[in-house]
Amino acid sequence: MAALDAQTYTPAEESEIQQWIAKAETLKTATATADKQSVLDALNADLSTRSTVLGTKPSKADVAIYEAVAPLVKAWTPEERTGQQGRPNIVRLVDFVQNSPLFGLDVDVADADKVKVDVDEVLYVKPPVDAKAEKERLKKEKAAAAAAAGVQTLVDRTKEAAAVVAEKAVEVKDKVVEAVAGAGAVEGKPQQQQQQKKEKKPKAPKQPAPPPAPAVLSPCLIDLRVGHILKAIKHPEADSLFVSTIAMGDKPGTEDTTEYEGQVCRTVCSGLNGLIPLEEMQNRKVVVVCNLKPVKMRGIKSSAMVLAASPKIKEGEVDDHKGPVELVTPPADAKAGERVYFDGWKGEPEKVLNPKKKVWETFQPGFTTTADLEVAFDAGVVAELEGKDGLGKLVTESGGVCKVATLSGAQVR
Repeated sequence: MAALDAQTYTPAEESEIQQWIAKAETLKTATATADKQSVLDALNADLSTRSTVLGTKPSKADVAIYEAVAPLVKAWTPEERTGQQGRPNIVRLVDFVQNSPLFGLDVDVADADKVKVDVDEVLYVKPPVDAKAEKERLKKEKAAAAAAAGVQTLVDRTKEAAAVVAEKAVEVKDKVVEAVAGAGAVEGKPQQQQQQKKEKKPKAPKQPAPPPAPAVLSPCLIDLRVGHILKAIKHPEADSLFVSTIAMGDKPGTEDTTEYEGQVCRTVCSGLNGLIPLEEMQNRKVVVVCNLKPVKMRGIKSSAMVLAASPKIKEGEVDDHKGPVELVTPPADAKAGERVYFDGWKGEPEKVLNPKKKVWETFQPGFTTTADLEVAFDAGVVAELEGKDGLGKLVTESGGVCKVATLSGAQVR
């Protein structure tokens, strides 16, 4: 209890804790299957965006929920746990509570009695929501509902409005005729002679818009950022791929993002399965390329790329993709979304790299690692930067250097 006793809660949080404890009691005492299933479905939905029942703060409510649902989860089939109609968020909370030291004094269960949870056994991965398409769909539904509600009122008012418009048109016409006739009588000139056509002034030719300034050829065109992998799983349809959920500083509503545990994230597929253990892909910082055009990889849309280092391929050799491979690691205190750039090449990246311009393919051969295991850009390797040389270290906005674990003189991609 020591860890929980050290927590402080607002009155609103205290109220919510009591509500969750009441839900736990409902789960324990519910006899009707339908009632219990309804409570479990609501609980799974509530936990879809929360690490704990309060969001991120641990409390005795987590323990109460654990005690109520752990016996149920233990008896669930894999399909009931992580299938398409399963309740994976409840399974995650159970695993968190029974293993986290935060709850160790409150959840006293022997290892043999704990709920066995296989983090690699995920039967269904919900496809990412296309935020732009979803927004457009909701907009159309709202417009259709508004049109259906207002059509009757519009029909009822059409005849009345048309009559008013016709009446006013007649009045305006009469006044114009009187005014023109009066002006002609005063000047003593026929009406036809008073209507002089105005000469049209010749329009000045439009000046062509100046062409946009060409982008300065630089690796800064590549949008590199610190990414925080919140979770990673094996791709359900590809043995060589991991599917990671990564926070990288996007604003809410950004295209190709979803919300996970209260953070705006992108889904990223990477061919690292078999090269890096899955447990090393959990809850860690990486460097990501954020402005490559999204691509679908075996049915899952990947919207960024994780940077990793591997030995350089010697001339005449074929890349067998067998590794070793090491992830590029930013400083431990770097924050998700923090800009990363090569020292001496700082600038504004493009929003989305045009695949036809091959910006990534131009500069990636210069991405390397030094004898000090620091990631750097070697300008002398890039033919398009003829006359420029030297190494620029890969650094964060806060000044830290990005590194790899053991591979020096490696290629980074």
